[in-house]
Amino acid sequence: MNTSKVYFTNLRTTPTSNLLDKMERVMKRAGITTIDFKDQFVAIKLHFGEPGNLAYIRPNYAARLATFLRGLGAKPFLTDSNTLYSGRRSNAVDHLQSAMENGFNPISAKCDVIIADGLKGTDYREVPIDGEYCQAPKIGTAVVDADIIISMNHFKGHEQSGFGGALKNLGMGCASVGGKLELHSASQPVVAKSNCVSCNICVKYCAHDAIHLGEDRKAVINYDACVGCGQCVALCQYSAAIMGDGDTSERLNYKIAEYTKAVLLDKPHFHISFIMNVSPECDCWNHNDAALVPDIGIAASFDPVALDQACADLVTQAPVLGGNWIADEHPHEHLEGCDKFHLIHPETNWKAGLEHAEKIGIGTMNYELITV
Repeated sequence: MNTSKVYFTNLRTTPTSNLLDKMERVMKRAGITTIDFKDQFVAIKLHFGEPGNLAYIRPNYAARLATFLRGLGAKPFLTDSNTLYSGRRSNAVDHLQSAMENGFNPISAKCDVIIADGLKGTDYREVPIDGEYCQAPKIGTAVVDADIIISMNHFKGHEQSGFGGALKNLGMGCASVGGKLELHSASQPVVAKSNCVSCNICVKYCAHDAIHLGEDRKAVINYDACVGCGQCVALCQYSAAIMGDGDTSERLNYKIAEYTKAVLLDKPHFHISFIMNVSPECDCWNHNDAALVPDIGIAASFDPVALDQACADLVTQAPVLGGNWIADEHPHEHLEGCDKFHLIHPETNWKAGLEHAEKIGIGTMNYELITV
């Protein structure tokens, strides 16, 4: 049975070793310098955060990584692709402005930003992989053209995939707008009308004008227009917009795994995850709810599957903080050893994605955790 190595460092520091030093040290111990970076274009894939959300990775980490890579002769750039849903990252102009506001610019992050799929999300390449769910994933051109892929992942919950880690950052995050449509196309939500309070938030924020209030003032979805992006599910505070019946979360995670395979195909790659500010939902929203568990540490590996499994296990083993969703809903329970992500998003199945990623050869769920 294959086992991958995942290197981990906690967040304890000293006057001679700050968190940036510790990140660099764990990367080195994990073997990043064995990659030949000389004169190579290196895509540093990360999430710039929707303005208003403060859970994303600090740009200081990106700056240290970019500086480190340039020292090895690389030509690094920070990248992400445009979003399918409405927001301030759905086109390159707004996306770049959002990234700049959050500190991802040549001054703070010491690296230029390139939006992977261009001005309107139409700049992509199809990468044939003959997948079971996706034959030729549509990946942003800047990522396809890069020689090396480095992912920097904020590990947190996600309302459709269960959690967001390396696979989510790569598979969903590198997909063009059309690719995101393919990923979401089998995940259309439904409305539990008995829970709908006519607040109209789903109508206001639907980027595709696919939902409106009917004569009874309850939300109604037009499935001819709905692309299944899940924004209404995430925004609804009353459990009225929910995922439809069937294994939609599984299918989404299977597709994310196949898109990840396309992103990494025939390229050297390396992955760093920050298990900090583990918020319940994605950094795509313009807010972030209270963290679920204490900040845990930084992990790195050549294997994104092993890395995601290790991070999930660390969060599972961690105690629950007070003053968050879990503490409010389960006030008298000790939840060390509990799958926090499934507890919050019971319709999701994150493990299905890792199992499929292992099946198609991206990596292994078996790992050795090595503390640095």
